[in-house]
Amino acid sequence: MKDSTLTGPWKWFWFGLGAVSISFHLSLVFSGMTPNMISRPIHLALAAPWTLIFVAKTPRAQWIGGFLSAMVIACCGYIVLNQERLSDQYGALQGNLQLVIAVTLLLVVLEMARRSISWPLPLVALLALLYGLLGRYIPGEFGYPGLPIRSFLGTLTIAEGGLWGQLTGVSVSIVSIFVIMGAVLNAGEAGQGFMNLATSVAGRLKGGAAKVSVLSSALFGSISGSASANVASTGAITLPAMVKLGYPRSLAGAVEAVASSGGQIMPPLMGAGAFVMVELTGVPYNDIMGAALLPAILYFMTVWAGINAFALRYDLKGVAQENLPSRRVVFTTAMFFIVPFVILLERMFIGGYTPQYAACVAILAAFLLLFVDVGFSFSLSRSLQRLQLVAINSGKQISTIAAIIICASIVIGVLGQTGLGVKITSLILSGAGHSLWPALLLTGIACMVLGMEVPTTAAYVICVSVAGPALQELGVAPLIAHLFVFWFALLSTITPPVCGAVFIAAGMVDENWLKIAGSAMALGLGLYLIPLGMVANPPLVQLFAAPLPALIVFVKMGVSLVALSFGIIAPKPVIIRIVLIAVGLVGIFI
Repeated sequence: MKDSTLTGPWKWFWFGLGAVSISFHLSLVFSGMTPNMISRPIHLALAAPWTLIFVAKTPRAQWIGGFLSAMVIACCGYIVLNQERLSDQYGALQGNLQLVIAVTLLLVVLEMARRSISWPLPLVALLALLYGLLGRYIPGEFGYPGLPIRSFLGTLTIAEGGLWGQLTGVSVSIVSIFVIMGAVLNAGEAGQGFMNLATSVAGRLKGGAAKVSVLSSALFGSISGSASANVASTGAITLPAMVKLGYPRSLAGAVEAVASSGGQIMPPLMGAGAFVMVELTGVPYNDIMGAALLPAILYFMTVWAGINAFALRYDLKGVAQENLPSRRVVFTTAMFFIVPFVILLERMFIGGYTPQYAACVAILAAFLLLFVDVGFSFSLSRSLQRLQLVAINSGKQISTIAAIIICASIVIGVLGQTGLGVKITSLILSGAGHSLWPALLLTGIACMVLGMEVPTTAAYVICVSVAGPALQELGVAPLIAHLFVFWFALLSTITPPVCGAVFIAAGMVDENWLKIAGSAMALGLGLYLIPLGMVANPPLVQLFAAPLPALIVFVKMGVSLVALSFGIIAPKPVIIRIVLIAVGLVGIFI
């Protein structure tokens, strides 16, 4: 949307809509059991104006977006007002009005996703819909008998499946809450607190500016859940600092892209991934966090080792002493994110509350901190600006995630109704000769290719729906299968040809993106190997259940990954490189 529409009345409109969205999602946590066929359509209705009007770039697109928003809000309103009667229809449309509502909802959801993240995901969803409608005409194994059109479309749109299924529930009740938490933290002093703490800890070390990027991105990325947002935010500070200290621009961009990508695998939040995984696996959140912790530490440890290896090739300086923040500044600014984080973790692990309830309490603490700065002074105008920023960013980010997840839910709904998921699983098994490692290779390639055009969470959901059962049939534990797919869906952020985090970093440091991608793949080799190491070494993800075996495997893989980093990056004789790489690979897979 043009900047002019974020001034005057328009700014207050979006501020108000964002505030309504925040109030609605927070109220669901405290209001008890709101029926899913009320909360989930309202979630979509609140998201529609942001994805259809707010992001529109021309007046014509805004008018069309306004018309489509009115249509989808009316359709969602019909479902909310008639949810009891619709539940008795068991997904079968009755009358032409319901048929029009079903078609309208599906088409507008596709357009919302297209405007949010471009064509690839809605195109996949459209192909899935066409398969559901026309699959009876496909000969051979991939054809199916077909479903009555009113039953097929109704199950997707008026029943608690399809658009209103399990994934949408995650977006409504959990992901939105943590998006609000991230928006509140980022509107205040917490972002600077991340940077100051990271600079204080790592700034003076060899390659210190790069290591500051790693630490700050790990902290910020866990909340943001977006590699691109992470690069744009923390990179605005770390990239100029690295370039100013004489780091090669290709390396500076690579460090930020790789570090920002790792934020999505870093507990306790892992962006939206951890909570989607809870719903899909049925594994408690605490267990998922325990399973993800050691692999995430290995990833950032590998990046850290890669920076040390690059330091042997280049003169990577630390941050000058005079540019390091004072201890008082570090402590004061760090409190702005430490206090909400401590409250979040205490309510979850000691209080025993759900993640979303714990997050609401943490949001309250972070909200109160918005009214003061590092000097604990109060300013009404500054506070109002921060509140507007929270409302607008929350509304925008909730709507983007809603558009992605609800569009992906179409694919999941079609797979479930037509049995296509089972057929693709059989294809993977037969193509891999019922052998585990070829199946992992096929799955990894599918995840990476899909992730190149689809956001990580959506790629993970789609891939795990079709490939997860195949891996489990070959003996991979369900949680490891999900983590494997999630990590490989993230590869596209640094792997050409479509590497979003690399492209953004390239624009910020004014460097050829291919040079940055080459360095990023070397620095981020843990992203390629650690998921395979999880399959080869299952104790790695059993930190809470069997801590000693998990830590032994962690040390073994840590040494192996450091050896690989130095073998690939450091300027060593060829024979030493070969030995280091061989030792590293053996340690990971044996």
